[in-house]
Amino acid sequence: MTTFDATLTPASTAGKRTGQIRQKNEELILSAAAEEFARHGYKGTSMNAIAMRAGLPKANLHYYFTNKLGLYVEVMRHILELWDNAFDHLTVEDDPAVALAGYIRTKMAFSRKQPQASKIFAMEIISGCECLSSHFNEDYREWFRGRAAVLQAWIDAGKMDPIDPMHLIFLIWSSTQHYADFSDQIRRITGQRRVTKDDFERGTETLIQVILKGCGLNPPR
Repeated sequence: MTTFDATLTPASTAGKRTGQIRQKNEELILSAAAEEFARHGYKGTSMNAIAMRAGLPKANLHYYFTNKLGLYVEVMRHILELWDNAFDHLTVEDDPAVALAGYIRTKMAFSRKQPQASKIFAMEIISGCECLSSHFNEDYREWFRGRAAVLQAWIDAGKMDPIDPMHLIFLIWSSTQHYADFSDQIRRITGQRRVTKDDFERGTETLIQVILKGCGLNPPR
């Protein structure tokens, strides 16, 4: 008897293609929205401007995102998810020097590759965090306390100097996001047209050296 493979049916193939198109369009819209929101803020950005930057009809925009607020929140949710996931992998068993250096590298890579999303997040926080108020709830605070507890466990085990874990996390967040949020300041001071990949690499190594040494750790080779 012939075995029928459903994965090869036209409907399955068409569904896969549709899914790929949807993902591509959503990524295109999110990228365009990040550019517009970073340039003009939430109030100064229109759905029409985002559609034009994305090169899509405005109707397509509303198909994926029904309104501007939903799209704005999704742009920030996306970058927060990336940031938080990168911090989820730290465990008590890790070597703190290796783990913290890796986290700093990852956060700097986000700032280099997705600077606009970081800028939008910064503007939202500075303006009062109204659209993200539901994100920073008790579940998020519990997640944060869990991350700080890993650092405290390293301290208690004598693996690093006794410092305040909460403020160490704030320091890493602010210093790595500075390269995205204040890129215009950096390029004007350096006299460059943009912050280059080399700038990010040298900045990354500097942050690793300074932060780890301040924790009583030797940066990994």
